[in-house]
Amino acid sequence: MTPDSAPIDLEQGWALLLKLRRVSRTLETLPAHLDLGLKGTAPLVEITREGSWTAQVPITAAAVELLDLYLPIALAGRTRPFTVAHLGQSLDGRIATLNGASCHINGPENLTHLHRIRALCDAIIVGANTVERDNPQLTTRRVTGPHPVRVVLDPRRRLSAEHGLFHDGAAPTLLVCAEEMANQPGPGQAQIMGVPGDGQRLLLAEVLRQLQDRGLFGIFVEGGGLTVSAFLEAGLLDRLQIAIAPLIIGSGRPGITLPIIDDLSQGLRPPHRRYGMGQDVLFDCRLRD
Repeated sequence: MTPDSAPIDLEQGWALLLKLRRVSRTLETLPAHLDLGLKGTAPLVEITREGSWTAQVPITAAAVELLDLYLPIALAGRTRPFTVAHLGQSLDGRIATLNGASCHINGPENLTHLHRIRALCDAIIVGANTVERDNPQLTTRRVTGPHPVRVVLDPRRRLSAEHGLFHDGAAPTLLVCAEEMANQPGPGQAQIMGVPGDGQRLLLAEVLRQLQDRGLFGIFVEGGGLTVSAFLEAGLLDRLQIAIAPLIIGSGRPGITLPIIDDLSQGLRPPHRRYGMGQDVLFDCRLRD
């Protein structure tokens, strides 16, 4: 096989996705067809505005799965904003123990997956509980790609200024709070974004609108369970991903929590695709076309 006919592999597929991310953010509207190639090469992949793709050269199975899973995120842009949420949980639907321990519920493959989503999105959203409990960095340490803007939802400004993401300078950080508390200076290097709400919960549609006004069109809601559930209940997610590990905890914090229903017909049964990630199984659920 000559170098010109070598198949697109995982590394090349990832490079193409990063290139598509850059291109899609600069276009007012996506053309009907977009040809992508790596630097100095002929087009390798043809992508349609609707999100389908065709490889112009041979492609490995791993690269096919990569493009299928991440292409909708990479295509986010001004006329195509995209919001995806992810939770990792046990077989019995727990995302942490009662005291908040959640490390190693899912395997390293899913952690790499999280970092890939971060690299393809413009902003990553977490709730105050996640920052308080985990002190996360929310960067893309495991993959090549840019760090997203870090967005912390803290309606009543209860978080301590000591958390690392307010000071490390690794990526811009926004603290989102109730409008009436937005005149106070931010913790560390964080900027403040005031959003209307009911005193306890922010108006999440307004959070997304203000982020999009800042040019942040690919949004990743990473956690925790209450935050992901709130976006799901509000009908603001395009995709919901749940990674299920072969682990039974038996007690602890639940993943998705929604209002009580009386009949299973009232539940959500979204179209989905399944992906193997090491020992975990990822359900990629399509909530909006």
